[in-house]
Amino acid sequence: MGGGAVTAPPPTVDPCAATRCGRLRSVTAPRLGTEIHAVRVTRSPSGAVRVAFAFWITLVGTTVPTPLYPLYELEFGFSSLTVTVVYALYALGVVVGLLVFGRLSDQIGRRPVILIALLLSVAADAVFLAAVDLAMIIVGRILAGLSAALIIGAATAALAELIDPRHPKRAATVSIFANLGGLAAGTLLSGIVSDLAPEPLRLPWVIVLILAVVAIIALRGVPETVRERSPVTLRVQRLHVPATIRGDFVRSALTAGAGFAALGVLTSVSGLFLGMVLHETSHTLAALVVFVAFTGAAFGQLLTRVLSSRAALASACAGLVVGAGVLAFSMWMALLATLLISAAIIGVASGVAVGDGIATITMKTEPQHRAEAVSTFFAILFAMLGVPAVGVGLLIQTIGLRPAGEVFSAVVAVLALVVLLSLVRGGRTRPAS
Repeated sequence: MGGGAVTAPPPTVDPCAATRCGRLRSVTAPRLGTEIHAVRVTRSPSGAVRVAFAFWITLVGTTVPTPLYPLYELEFGFSSLTVTVVYALYALGVVVGLLVFGRLSDQIGRRPVILIALLLSVAADAVFLAAVDLAMIIVGRILAGLSAALIIGAATAALAELIDPRHPKRAATVSIFANLGGLAAGTLLSGIVSDLAPEPLRLPWVIVLILAVVAIIALRGVPETVRERSPVTLRVQRLHVPATIRGDFVRSALTAGAGFAALGVLTSVSGLFLGMVLHETSHTLAALVVFVAFTGAAFGQLLTRVLSSRAALASACAGLVVGAGVLAFSMWMALLATLLISAAIIGVASGVAVGDGIATITMKTEPQHRAEAVSTFFAILFAMLGVPAVGVGLLIQTIGLRPAGEVFSAVVAVLALVVLLSLVRGGRTRPAS
C-alpha cells in the first residue's frame, strides 16, 4: 500500500499522573525500575486537530502516485515490474524508518519528530513535482516511506496524550482514520485531479505540497507532551517475539501479512489492470479501487473492539479467502465491479487481522518486550507488503498480468486457509475489548 496502512496502539497515559492544569509526574516501571519519559497530560482539542491533520496529509502524500503509475510508465518508459519494485522500495523505507527511528519521539519529543516527518513529506512531494526520470521517483518514494514511518509512532502517541486520557479509544479512532483516511484520500485526490485538470503528473503534487506546508505552520500551536529529553541513540531495534504469544503472534502476522500483500498488489498494479485489461483510462477508477480497500481496512480495525480474538482472526481468514477468490474471478473475467468488491472484502479482513495482532501483543506481552514485539509485527507486515508486489511484477513479465493476479490470489487464499485450520485445532482467549 502507499503508506503505513496500520496505526500503532497509543501508549497508555495514566490520568492520575497529572491534574487538569497540566502538572507532571514521572512514572516508574514496576518491574524494571527504570524511569519512563514523563508526559504532560495536556487536553488540547486544537492541538489534537493539528496533529491529526499533519498525520493525514503525510499519509496522503504516500499514495498520490498510485493512480499515476501508468502515466509515469509512459512518461519515463519503464515496465510494470519497475512499478512494483518502486513500490517495494517505499515499503523498505517504512521498515527501516520504524526499526531505526521508532523511539525517536520518546527521546526528543513528539512535535519535533512530527515536524521532521512533514519536512520529509514536503521533500518527497517536491522531488515528485520536479521528477524527470525514474531515479527521482525512487528517491521520492524512499523519502515518503521514511516520513510515514516517523509520523505513525509520533502522531499516534501525541494524539493519545492530547485527547482526553480518560477516553483512549477516542484517540485510537482518530489515529486510525488519520492514517488510513490519508492513504485512501491520497489516491482519490490524485485520481480526480489527474482526470479533470491539466498537468496530471504535477498538479496533485502542488496541492499536497501546499497542504503539507500548511500543516508545518499549524504545528506551531501544538503543545509538546514529552517533558524529559534524552540523547538520541539511533540503532536498529531488535526483533523479538515472546514465547508466551508465539503461536498467536504467528497466526496474526501471517493473516495480516497476507492481507497486506493483497493490498500492496492492489495498490501497485490496479492502475495497470484497468488500463491494460479493461482499457479504462480514468485514473479516478484506479484510485477508487485503492480508496475502497483502505477505507475497508479502517473499519476492519474498529471491528476488533467487538470481536474476541478467535472470532476476529477466523473472520479475517474467511474474508481473505473470499476476497482472494473474488479477486481471481475479477482477473479471469476482467470485471471492474467484482474488483471493487474484492478490494472492500480484502481491506476489511486485513484491518481486522491487524487490529487483532496489535491487541494480542499489547494485552499478552510484558511491557519490557512490547515495543520489540510490535516492531517485529510491523516489520513482517511491511516485508509482506513489498516483496509479493515484486513477485507479481516478475510473474507479469513471464505469464501476463491476469494469470499473475490469479496465481497471487491463490497464494493469499492458501495462507489464510492454513491459519484458519490452525484456529480450528487451537484456542485463543483474548476477549473483545
